[in-house]
Amino acid sequence: MLRYNDPAELVGKNMHAMQHHTRKDGSPYPIEECPIYIGFQKGEGVHRDDEIFWRRDGTSFPVEYWSHTVVREGRTLGAVITFIDITERKQVEEALRNSEREFRTIIEAIPAFVVSARPDGSVDFLSQSLLDYTGLSREQWLGWGWRNIAHPEDVDRAVNKWLVALAGGEPLEVEVRYRRADGKYRWYLGRQVPLRDDKGNIVKWYGTLHDIDDRKRAEEALRKSEERNRSLLQINNAIITNLTQQALLHSISEALLRVISFDRCAITLYQPERDTFRFLAVEGDLHSDYFRSGLEDSRNETCVCWAFDHQRPLLRRDLEKEGQYANERRLVAEGIQSMCVLPLVFQGKSIGTLSLVSRERDRYSEEDAVFLQEVANQVVLAVQNMQSYQEIESLKARLEKENVYLREELRTEHNFEEIVGNSPAVLRALGAVDQVAPTDATVLIYGETGTGKELVARAIHNRSARNGRALVNVNCSAISAGLVESELFGHMKGAFTGALERRIGRFELAHGGTIFLDEIGELSLETQVKLLRVLQEHEFEPVGSSHPVRVDVRVIAATNRNLREAMQAGLFRSDLFYRLNVFPIELPPLRERRSDIPQLVAFSLSRFCKRLGKKIDGVSRESMEKLMNYPWPGNIRELQNVIERAVILSVDPTLRLDRDLMPVAASTKRLETPEIDAAEQRQADLKSRNSLLTLEEVDRNHILTALQHAGGVVDGPKGAARILNLHPNTLRHRMAKLGIKGSRHRPS
Repeated sequence: MLRYNDPAELVGKNMHAMQHHTRKDGSPYPIEECPIYIGFQKGEGVHRDDEIFWRRDGTSFPVEYWSHTVVREGRTLGAVITFIDITERKQVEEALRNSEREFRTIIEAIPAFVVSARPDGSVDFLSQSLLDYTGLSREQWLGWGWRNIAHPEDVDRAVNKWLVALAGGEPLEVEVRYRRADGKYRWYLGRQVPLRDDKGNIVKWYGTLHDIDDRKRAEEALRKSEERNRSLLQINNAIITNLTQQALLHSISEALLRVISFDRCAITLYQPERDTFRFLAVEGDLHSDYFRSGLEDSRNETCVCWAFDHQRPLLRRDLEKEGQYANERRLVAEGIQSMCVLPLVFQGKSIGTLSLVSRERDRYSEEDAVFLQEVANQVVLAVQNMQSYQEIESLKARLEKENVYLREELRTEHNFEEIVGNSPAVLRALGAVDQVAPTDATVLIYGETGTGKELVARAIHNRSARNGRALVNVNCSAISAGLVESELFGHMKGAFTGALERRIGRFELAHGGTIFLDEIGELSLETQVKLLRVLQEHEFEPVGSSHPVRVDVRVIAATNRNLREAMQAGLFRSDLFYRLNVFPIELPPLRERRSDIPQLVAFSLSRFCKRLGKKIDGVSRESMEKLMNYPWPGNIRELQNVIERAVILSVDPTLRLDRDLMPVAASTKRLETPEIDAAEQRQADLKSRNSLLTLEEVDRNHILTALQHAGGVVDGPKGAARILNLHPNTLRHRMAKLGIKGSRHRPS
């Protein structure tokens, strides 16, 4: 090994000087530094495999040696040194090192991090690039140190999967976020596969970590996009299925919460007549005593006006620093830190806003604003649909109310369906009707009870431009004081005990038409104030509501009281009186128009005969005299009642006022006559020619009645000639002979 031929050449020689004199780098190797010599001096054994020995020819070779000292009685007598040539082993180790360097180079060139682990799962190797990425030392990584840089939300899941793989010896795939040296996390896909020996035992785990952060972000973006598209679809469904304001916003809120968080959302609508923004609905977990449905903010108090005017989203990432409006200061006081306001634009015109607020600072991004604007574009369609639905429902309810009202009107017994009479007082009243009817002026009708005030109101309405809509009648004296407001102006659901649903008031029912307020003097002073507002502002607030309702209504009022006296007594407001008394019409009592009584009697007689199925040709002279002489304190209504009772009791073709009717229709010049029964009275009347009307009088009354039925029309399918079965020229001749002028009998 040392290339000596004879052991004698070495015996007795200084072995250090012969074969250990120089280090492998060529520097001298003093004996004092020789491990064998030092061990000899200390009496200790030595083992080394990192030194060289020198041959006789001056060449060297690596050796592994063991030095064992020989000690006797405490004295070191010598040492036995055993050494072997490890040249081949060193060559193998060098080749292995070169291979490892090549392996590491290959590993670092792979676009992934490489790790290996022992059979128990503890890491024993990792690529340098992984150390550079994490900024940790190799010692911090080895074993189970990787858990310290994994995202806290991923650690338990990753460890459990790793343990399952170790127990089953199966390959592993797991997605984990690892912390970068700058503190940011990125997603990695970890793959581990086992290496087995010939017996199938796992001797090593090899794995890689692939950066999948871009893929995960793309997947998250796709998921958000799908969620947002799904939310848009759900919002679109909400448009179809939810048509009330609170249900609509609740559905939109539920759909939005799946993709974006907020503490409260609200829809506001612009009110152009007041230049305000009214909260249509408010939804969310954050309750507010101020921001609630029905609140109206003026333009200069709310930030929504900016989004409304510019038709662009408004973002407030830090409301406390960026807020400029009064409503933003209120939001900050409630703990709101950020908000996003979206304009609701329909066919190029802003109609309101959609707002989301959050207690989290910097909650909404530009990307969120783009998505929320798409939502707002759906919401504006929903609001339009809702408003259209509510308008349709309102019109439907109004039409139903009108139909109910009109059916009730048809069932109600009107005093007369037409105004009958040719007296100067009646003609003056009808002339006033003709003058005021085409206008929208307020009319105040004066007259005693039963003089036909409602008929005059109906005549005014029928001759006005509003005759296509309803004439709504309200008897103010027939409504209890506690319900008069609800009856006139309506009430909201829950406004008071028993208000189980919204009620449309008479003013709202009369929108576009005419309202007739009979017995206006019976209204309370409190109700008079509200009525005055309707006359002045054309708006009112239903009971239980703070939102005004605008109406276009013509008002006709009537009274049998002296309103000037009531005004002086403090029972009627002067301002309301002057508002109502724009065009007064005074109706005369029946006692001041006695010349009209025969026509009224003939008209009523024809009407009740038709209704009761009786045939009566005329009225006895004596009965007519009684009717003419009676003062009629109840006016036309009392006359109507008397005629109706007389028709019911009559059994003959000639109407007579029997003894049974005398207490009601007695003349002011009552005759003292013996009391006889009705049969005897009828026989006496038949024997007396003077008790009957002349044929001319009967003919005249009959023609007048036919003209009233025909509306003053002589010829035609519905004319008086057709009713009387006469030729029109024959009827005109008889009318001229009897002094009847058809123009005076047109309907009113």
